[in-house]
Amino acid sequence: MSAANPFEIGIFTFGELTRDADGKPMDAATRMRDILEWARVADEAGLDVFGVGEHHSEDFAVSSPPVVLAAAAAQTRNIRLTSTVTVLSSADPVRVFEDFATLDLISQGRAEITAGRGAYLESFPLFGQDLQRYDEYFEDKLELLLKIRDENPVSWAGTTRVPLHEAGIWPRPVQDALPIWAAVGGTPASAVRAGKLGLPLYLAILGDPPRFAPLAELYRRSVAGAGREPGRIGVTSHFYVEETSQGARDTFFPHYSSYIGQNMPRTGRLDRAGFEAWASPGGALFAGSPAEIVEKILWEHEILGHTRFLAQVGLGGLSQAQTLRSIELLATEVLPAVRAALKQYKTG
Repeated sequence: MSAANPFEIGIFTFGELTRDADGKPMDAATRMRDILEWARVADEAGLDVFGVGEHHSEDFAVSSPPVVLAAAAAQTRNIRLTSTVTVLSSADPVRVFEDFATLDLISQGRAEITAGRGAYLESFPLFGQDLQRYDEYFEDKLELLLKIRDENPVSWAGTTRVPLHEAGIWPRPVQDALPIWAAVGGTPASAVRAGKLGLPLYLAILGDPPRFAPLAELYRRSVAGAGREPGRIGVTSHFYVEETSQGARDTFFPHYSSYIGQNMPRTGRLDRAGFEAWASPGGALFAGSPAEIVEKILWEHEILGHTRFLAQVGLGGLSQAQTLRSIELLATEVLPAVRAALKQYKTG
């Protein structure tokens, strides 16, 4: 991390269509309008990154990240635009590259791809993929995606799609090399793969944060062993901030408990005691005052050495006003305080 590349903070969403007490989900069109407003406010307030994830079920509004990001690109000026994630295993790398290169043109060089295998499996039968070849699909298609990024025309042969021979892939992006991050769910093999390929890495922190330190170290060793440039690490976490700690937790608890029940049912029912434990200084949940959020980001930075933090916002049916205020506080109070603390640490 340097003055030219300061610590980055951004937001992302999967576009959850949270159900109310009567079991009625949010309207997808309303949710999409909300998401685009989040992007505009994040950009205006000075955040660095805006991301949307990919799902293919009735519980989510976003199935096509590049389409949503293109709409956001037309309404923003500076913020980087990324998928969080693109389920590469069930996608065509040629189409993925074309879509994000087009996004890069629309946004004048602000596009990124985050490639993942997919924690949810609904896209595999939808697109005729064999789940028995889950790992094979990802490795094969990631190889092709990187080759398309680095070469044009492209010649390639793999096991999961027809080969290419001197194929031109158009359009090309504004950026010399379209940034491609790798999303890791927690497996050592995935961290090693990202390191060997020299890809920046996202860690989704949903459990005890120190548990991810060995993965970060394994990734760095793999980068060094492959003779690559030092790799960047990003962290993603569930998030909500208000002016006071008690206010943030009182507001967020019922929404977050609903989110866990609807979107992570295997976790079980989240009661208030469990919520408070997750939101404690050593827990993975970012829910509190700006000062608490700053301290937790800095604590995780000491453990993981990451240089990008992405906050998952709008969880559990939070109102639009509450979500927008949370985004503004992240930009205006958390981001400058984190950067100032890290600058002082480096020069102190």
